[in-house]
Amino acid sequence: MANKCQVSIHGSKIPAPARTARFTNALFLVVLSCLLSLSQAEGKGPYDRQVIHYPYRQGDLTVIGRPRSYTVGPEDTFLDIARKYELGFSEMAILYPRIDPWMPPAGKTITIPSLFVLPQIRRGEIVINIPEMRLYFFEKSASRVQTYPVSIGRTGWETPTGRFFISEKRKHPTWYVPASLQEKYGTAVMPPGPENPLGEYIMRFSDSGYSMHGTHMPWGVGRLVSHGCIRCYPEHMRLLYPQVPLKTPVALIYEPIKFGRKNGRVFVEVHPDVYDRIPDFRKYAAKKLAVCPVKGRIDPVKFAEAVRLRNGMPVDVTVSATYIRTDDGSTAPDACRSVDKLVRRKSNSVNPP
Repeated sequence: MANKCQVSIHGSKIPAPARTARFTNALFLVVLSCLLSLSQAEGKGPYDRQVIHYPYRQGDLTVIGRPRSYTVGPEDTFLDIARKYELGFSEMAILYPRIDPWMPPAGKTITIPSLFVLPQIRRGEIVINIPEMRLYFFEKSASRVQTYPVSIGRTGWETPTGRFFISEKRKHPTWYVPASLQEKYGTAVMPPGPENPLGEYIMRFSDSGYSMHGTHMPWGVGRLVSHGCIRCYPEHMRLLYPQVPLKTPVALIYEPIKFGRKNGRVFVEVHPDVYDRIPDFRKYAAKKLAVCPVKGRIDPVKFAEAVRLRNGMPVDVTVSATYIRTDDGSTAPDACRSVDKLVRRKSNSVNPP
C-alpha cells in the first residue's frame, strides 16, 4: 500500500520523513545565514573587500567584468555563492531558476554572472538600476567604474526613480523609526548596533525620505526587501562611504534592457520587470532595439531569445558574418561579398573540379 504521507514535488514523490529532513536542513541554513549576518554586519567574518576599478570607454567598451565558473560545495547555498562573488541573491536565482537556491547540487559546476553591461555613463555619479538591483559608481577623476549589488523596496514600498544627490552622510546612524513601522519594530528610536537595519553607514538622498545604507541582514541583498531604500552589503558600504562626497549626483533608473559593446561585439543584458511596470515586455524590447545606435549589428533571433530568458546575463547578440547589416538596417554588401567568396572557396576545396 502506498504511503499516505507522500507529496509530489516536481513530479517525484518524497516520503514525509525525507521531506521533513529537507525542510529542517533548509531552515538550519537560513538560521545559520542570519547568525553569520549579524556577526559580519559588525565587521567580523571573511568579507573584507578591496575596491575593484573597471575601465570603460564611452562607445566601444561598455561591458565590464568576466564570467567565472564555480563548483558548488556540499554546504553552499545561493546566498553563500552570491556574497562570495559580490553578487546579489537574485543574480544567481534568475540565472538558475530550476535549481533549489537553498540546496544546489554539490559538485555541479555553474557559471558566475560577473559580467555587466553599463547603464548610461554619467561620470562622477552613482547610477542605480532598479530592475537589475545593482549600483554603478562612475568615478569622477578617471574613466573607471565600480559596481555593487543592492536590494530595493518590496511590493507596496517600491523604490522610486528620479535624480537626487547625496545630502547627508552619517556613520553609526540612529534610526528614527517612521510612525507606520513603530508597531512592527516595537520602538520609535533604534540606536546604532547590530540590530539597526541601517547598518554602519548611511548616505541620504536629497528631497526624499530615501537613502542608501548598509544592513544588518546581508542575505537580503539582491531582493525586494526594503521600504524603498537602497541596501548594500556592509563590506561594500565600507568601501563606498569614504569615496562618495556630499552633493554626489544619484540617478535611480528603471532599465531592464541594456546594450553594450566590448571587443567589437554587441551585448544585451535583460532583466525581469520586477515591479510589473511594463504592460507588454516584447513591445518594450522592440522599441529599445529600434532606437539602439548599433541595431544593424544585432541578430534579431539572438536578441529575441535574450528577451525571452530575461536571466540578467549579458549575451553576445552580434549578427553573424553572413547577416551583417549597417546601422541604418540595410545589408552591408562588402561583408556579404566577402562571405560569398569564403563560402565558394571552402566549397571548391571540398569538391575540386
